[in-house]
Amino acid sequence: MKCYVDVIVPLPIAGQYTYSLPDEMVGRVLVGCRVVVPFGRKKYYTGLVTRIHEDAPEGYETKEVAELLDEHPILFERQYRFWKWLSEYYLCTLGDVYKAALPSGMKLESETLVVYNPEFVATGPLPEKEQRILDVLSLDTEQCITQLEKNSGIRQLLPVIQSLLEKGAICVKEELKRSYKPKVETRIRLTEGMRSEEMLRKQLDLLARAPKQLAVLMKYLELSAWSAPGNLPKEVTRKQLLETAGVSAAVVNGLVEKRVLETYTAEVGRLIREDRDLQALHTLSEAQEVAFRQILTTFHTKNVCLLHGVTASGKTEIYIHLIQQVLSVGKQVLYLLPEIALTTQITERLKRVFGDKLGIYHSKFPDAERVEIWRKQLSEHDYDVILGVRSSVFLPFRRLGLVIVDEEHEQTYKQQDPAPRYHARNAAIVLASLFGAKTLLGTATPSIETYYNALQGKYGLVELTERHRQICLPRIEVVDIKELARKKRMTGPFSPMLLQQMREALERKEQVILFQNRRGFAPMIECHTCGWVPRCKNCDVSLTYHKGLDQLTCHYCGYTYQVPRSCPACGGVELKDRGFGTEKVEDDVKRIFPEVRVARMDLDTTRTRTAYETIIADFQAGRTDVLIGTQMVSKGLDFDRVSVVGILNADSLLNYPDFRSYERAFQLMAQVAGRAGRKNRQGLVILQTKSPDLPLIHQVVTNDYRQMYTEQLEERRLFNYPPFDRLVYVYLKHRKEEVVDQAASVLAGWLRSGMGEWILGPDKPPVGRIQQLFIKKIVVKIAQGTSMTKVRSYLLQLQHALVEDERFRSLVVYYDVDPM
Repeated sequence: MKCYVDVIVPLPIAGQYTYSLPDEMVGRVLVGCRVVVPFGRKKYYTGLVTRIHEDAPEGYETKEVAELLDEHPILFERQYRFWKWLSEYYLCTLGDVYKAALPSGMKLESETLVVYNPEFVATGPLPEKEQRILDVLSLDTEQCITQLEKNSGIRQLLPVIQSLLEKGAICVKEELKRSYKPKVETRIRLTEGMRSEEMLRKQLDLLARAPKQLAVLMKYLELSAWSAPGNLPKEVTRKQLLETAGVSAAVVNGLVEKRVLETYTAEVGRLIREDRDLQALHTLSEAQEVAFRQILTTFHTKNVCLLHGVTASGKTEIYIHLIQQVLSVGKQVLYLLPEIALTTQITERLKRVFGDKLGIYHSKFPDAERVEIWRKQLSEHDYDVILGVRSSVFLPFRRLGLVIVDEEHEQTYKQQDPAPRYHARNAAIVLASLFGAKTLLGTATPSIETYYNALQGKYGLVELTERHRQICLPRIEVVDIKELARKKRMTGPFSPMLLQQMREALERKEQVILFQNRRGFAPMIECHTCGWVPRCKNCDVSLTYHKGLDQLTCHYCGYTYQVPRSCPACGGVELKDRGFGTEKVEDDVKRIFPEVRVARMDLDTTRTRTAYETIIADFQAGRTDVLIGTQMVSKGLDFDRVSVVGILNADSLLNYPDFRSYERAFQLMAQVAGRAGRKNRQGLVILQTKSPDLPLIHQVVTNDYRQMYTEQLEERRLFNYPPFDRLVYVYLKHRKEEVVDQAASVLAGWLRSGMGEWILGPDKPPVGRIQQLFIKKIVVKIAQGTSMTKVRSYLLQLQHALVEDERFRSLVVYYDVDPM
């Protein structure tokens, strides 16, 4: 009987595909293993087996599985159930989830190789481009398309390749690309004939005339602790032997040629193991102990608990005690953070307590390291604690007992692009439920939906209202910069009060944090004569000026432009900056305080994993006096010596056309303010605003979260927004504006006919064109009590109907469920 497998491929295609198994693979392939499968005419992909059966598909002939990559499953059954939930809930395909979940090194893909035909004889001179290709290939008979394009310098490569194919000068083949390569090292050992004392003694006598080789052999015996045939010698690397013996490679090679030593390769992991003395847990304060006990009690009746604790109340210490308790019963913990920057600080705290039981997982790690963490989680020696950002929910767990979602309110937990557009907090709650595990959500400023669920009794609620060691919450001074600007008393973006407080703090050898939620030097430049503003040619946005790079950059598509020396509209040369970003703030601080050490933390300065670590380590060690940053500096960072925090322009946080802008502004300002005065004394926050009378400003000053929550809840109840109604945003994209307009009107009509009047739009989003695609957005509100299963089925049905219409074949349509 023929055997078949159903597989998922890492492509945004609905459904799974059935392949036949070659006889030699029957019995070896297991559900959850990776297999290489042909897809389309020439492509190969890594498929994941979800089912093994004997049901031959009807209507087409199956292709055979090309290769089996795993002896054991790399996807557990509960993981697969989690993937299916993500796919169904967030209205995407299993292929989308698969592509996001596995590190790239675990997904083999085929690449097109161009192969030179050495038997080709030209009948006459070839065109310049064709000859250039053959010259490159004659040196290296096989190159992939992208490599060949780079080496030949020919951009329009495909027509040239087609011409050479027709002439028989080259041929093309598909080959699998393996991006992950195990890390190996060359080691040295005695040959089998030298592993007796008698033979070794004779060899030492023979080497008396080759003192360097004798010294190397003696050094090897010392390093390997070789003493007798019955003992297992220590591993000695070739590099280690060369460095300690202080000789050239030729000396070691001489011993290899004489068959005294031999080299061999061994796979070594990239994951660093550290031998360190572990510290005992700190004793909890009275308030922390009460909160800890309340959480444990809550977990008897609730699977999810919200820990609402003010900034610097010691929530992390409570997390550590909970982790210790979960590990003591043999369970695993997933500790989620919203930002990679936070992992650098928390890692050190957790490693002091848990040592090698802790694994860290995020996108700034090289792909090979992420592959090895995944493989380690599949083994018997997996990590007990995983610390990571949102992608950590995809790791394989076998005995998950607790999930901690720190700073649960953060919008960075929501994946925007590409699919799956999941929210890691909500996904983590579902993941925990599949294991019967508990979830703890921690924050000083809960999201309104989470706090509502806690007050309604869906989640447990534990509150921690005092800072650790009774440190007072920071004093917040509001400064009216509109009035100061009118009186010309502002120095760049700084009020006199902020400059004075910064000066005094720096004189006391204390530190300052300045918050400006916009990177770059200036949001835009403008012609002083005619008002012309440079805009991106791919997107409907003005370009941000980056002084350090001396270029204009689009923060949506990444395209860069040279700064014009004159206005192309009127020829004027007076081009002025408008507004300010973190780069300009950094410039101004250096100009006003030339002796002060300044650092900037934003997307431009934290492109690499080590950049985060360096900036935070320098500030923590006091090597930096002033830290300027975007919202990265608001997320739970803990610095002892920060006494002054400056919020440079509070109004910019409110200027977003979104029903959550008020809530987000409160959260950001409260979190940034919480960085001040965390250890020894009350901190000071200077909040600069042009609207000091706004209720929001008063709520931030008094840290009145409950008042903000009550006002926002009533507004959302009135206009049917979450947590009362559910939201789904529908996005349509196309290169032609008239096509996207027509498609949006058709889809909105269908939605209204099937779901009533709770459909808003279609409208242009704030940025109506990105990467040359025009965008339309439709808002779908789903009333409480509506069957979400039926709604999802209906939305997918409409999506398929729309793209099958001949007019909209190249249209991009996708859903964003529970948008942020």
